[in-house]
Amino acid sequence: MADDTKSWKVGDLARATGISVRTLHWYEKVGLLRPARRTRAGHRVYGERELLRIQQILSLRAVGMSLDEIRALLARRDASPLDAIERHLARAKELIAEQQRLVVRLERVALALRAGSKVSAEDLLRTIEETVMFEKYYDEEQRKRIEERRVEVGDERIREVEQEWPRLIAEAKQAMEDGVDPADPRMQSIATRWMALVREFTGGDRGIHQSLGRMWKSEPALAQRSGIDAALFEHVGRAIRIANGGKEWTGE
Repeated sequence: MADDTKSWKVGDLARATGISVRTLHWYEKVGLLRPARRTRAGHRVYGERELLRIQQILSLRAVGMSLDEIRALLARRDASPLDAIERHLARAKELIAEQQRLVVRLERVALALRAGSKVSAEDLLRTIEETVMFEKYYDEEQRKRIEERRVEVGDERIREVEQEWPRLIAEAKQAMEDGVDPADPRMQSIATRWMALVREFTGGDRGIHQSLGRMWKSEPALAQRSGIDAALFEHVGRAIRIANGGKEWTGE
């Protein structure tokens, strides 16, 4: 744990951390961060405990929490510096994975440009898609919830689901080509598993489910790359409605 063997006046702390004096003052004003003490002249002095507090604030901000939410969380008796750091760590790992995927795509584009070759439209489209897709269809609160779901589900299960989807899509496509009716037990089994996998992603959040649906409907190229065409989308949709008692499924 941090102690107070070192101390900084507010200006020194601002220079050392890159956080503006104005922001440090604001944190104090909203009840997030108080100085360890004040000098006789009234200057704020911060110690190592306050440094740890700042790291907690920044970590929780990094995973999408508002200042009000952070204040409420840190005010709890069971608030743990480790919890904030671990949340930030999980999000940082996710960002690294996302950036690594983007790096692979960018390197492919850069390699072609260095060689004087034409960059394929497919590579450019996939690179752009990787960059903007999430922000295009999910709002900030939804992205926060999706990140939380990733942590809840865990990396191992995410890898399992990534392998399950192609198998399930192929099974659904084969059933459709075999002429299996959406109400048939074979197709109903597929629909039930389909809904379960979607729920694992959305956590049963109706808004995220709606955004996911908009993305698939608005991005036919994305669907086709996954092996889903309009006919299969409709066939599975009919099976899901039947499995849901004849009602449109909202993802809950």
